This record gives sequence, structure tokens and C-alpha cells, in this order.
Amino acid sequence: MRDLHYPAGSLCEGADPVMLTPEQAGWKHAGLRVVHLDPGLARRIETGPYEMAVLPLSGSAVVDCEGHSFELEGRESVFARVTDFAYVPVDCEFTIESPDGGEFALCMAKAARRLTPKYGPADGVSIEVRGAGPATRQVTNFLSPTVWGHADKLMCVELLTPDGNWSSYPPHKHDDSAECLVNNEEIYYFRIGRAGTTDHSSEGFGIHRTYTPDGEIDQNVAVRDGSVFLIPRGYHGPCIAAPGYTMYYLNVLAGPNEDRSMAFCDDPAHHWVRDTWADMTTDPRCPMTTAAGLTTEPTS
Repeated sequence: MRDLHYPAGSLCEGADPVMLTPEQAGWKHAGLRVVHLDPGLARRIETGPYEMAVLPLSGSAVVDCEGHSFELEGRESVFARVTDFAYVPVDCEFTIESPDGGEFALCMAKAARRLTPKYGPADGVSIEVRGAGPATRQVTNFLSPTVWGHADKLMCVELLTPDGNWSSYPPHKHDDSAECLVNNEEIYYFRIGRAGTTDHSSEGFGIHRTYTPDGEIDQNVAVRDGSVFLIPRGYHGPCIAAPGYTMYYLNVLAGPNEDRSMAFCDDPAHHWVRDTWADMTTDPRCPMTTAAGLTTEPTS
């Protein structure tokens, strides 16, 4: 099995930090672009066979698509606040312009149905605190199928994990195994921050694990700011934020399923851990962000 981990810079295309099509990933459905915009310069992008979610990672932007103009109030960094976003359909051309510049994720899925462009306001995004104790984390459900129905195949969420905590735990999967309800390809795009600030950290790191019962995939990697990890199948998790460093990851999912679903099944060896959470309190650092900004003030 080929390596599924792409360190920062290994998927760049020009000034854009990430360019990953399904063909490049070696599968059929999910992709991700991260585009860099210089201040005031517009980019014209053709979606082709992909529906996309336009998600500001840093900076704000205006997205123009088929007579619709969406002003996306963004953020200083992924650790600063929940952001506006936009949905754009297959077979369209849109422009994106950022007055002050920034980086913007284009989450992609091959789609059959053509929907209309749509704006997603930050204050309408569902925020979930999941887990308990050292497994407490924030899930920002901006394009999950349970809260955003305006997509054909694309599913996306953001995860924020306080430093020292575990997320994507217990390990779980959603592949073509008989016990899984749905089969999804999944992309993890990591950003690592310095705890107590909204800054990214080039020195920081975390740990990610993906494995299959047959042992064909068994990878434990140190992920850093800008890393991408692909999950074609198998159990994934945990993702562990090293003490002193907060962890963010953008999950992009898509698959052949008729209906969009993020259903999963736990590794039976570790499912019992969920039962222990009933006797634990959640980490008070979560949620870490809302549409209004940080839930606690940065240290400096």
C-alpha cells in the first residue's frame, strides 16, 4: 500500500498549498484544493464535474457565481472563529476575490445532480462538542448531511482539538466492509496551532493513525501544519494534539452511496471506551470557537 500521508508542500501547485483531485488520490469521489489569493486579485475557477464548498481558512472573500454574489466573512485563522462559506455546483464558473488576501479551501466531490449556488452564514453553522475528558473535541458541522441538505455527494466538517486531547476516537471506519452502512472516501487536512493563540505553528505536530484489520494499511504518522492524509478504507483515529499545540483538521468525504451519510462503525476492540464518557465531564475548553469568535481570550 502506498503512503497515504502528504506533508505540507508536497501537493502544492504554484502558490496554492494543496491540489488534490480524485484521480491524484487514486480513488473516484473526493478531492481538495487550497487556493492562495493575493490581495484584491480575483481567481476564476471552473468546477467541471465537481460540486464544491468554498471555505475561508484565512481572510474574507467575495464569491460570484451565476448571478449570485456571496460576501464571505472569514477569519484570521482556523483557530479564530467559525466562518461563512459558499456552495457552488458542478459545471459552473465562479470567481473568488479577497480584499486582503488569504487561503481558501475548495472541498470537492464528483456529483451527478446540479444544484444552485448557496450561501452558508457562520451563525447558522451547527457546533457540536463530542466525547468527554481527554477525548473532548469540537465538531463544526458546516456541510454535514444532517444539517446541510443542499449538496449531491459532498460532506464536510471541521474538527478542533485542544492541546493534549484525542479526537477521531474510538477508531472508526466507513468503507466497503460488510458491517459498514456507507462507503466514503475521506480527506484529512491538518493545521496545527500554538495553544492559547490563534497562530499557526510550523514547529507543532500531532499524531494520526489509520489501519485495516488485515494489516495492509498500518500507518502512524506525525502530522504538521499543512499535512494531508488520505483514508481510502479502514479504521482511522486517533488524532492526538501534542501538549502545547492545538489541532485543526478539515474532513472532506464523498462516496458512491445514493444518499449522503457519515455513518460509521467503531473498531470493536475500542468501542467500550464510549461507555466511560458518561462518568466524565467535557473539557471546558470546548467549544473552542463560535461564529462570534474565540470562547476564551488568547494569551497573547
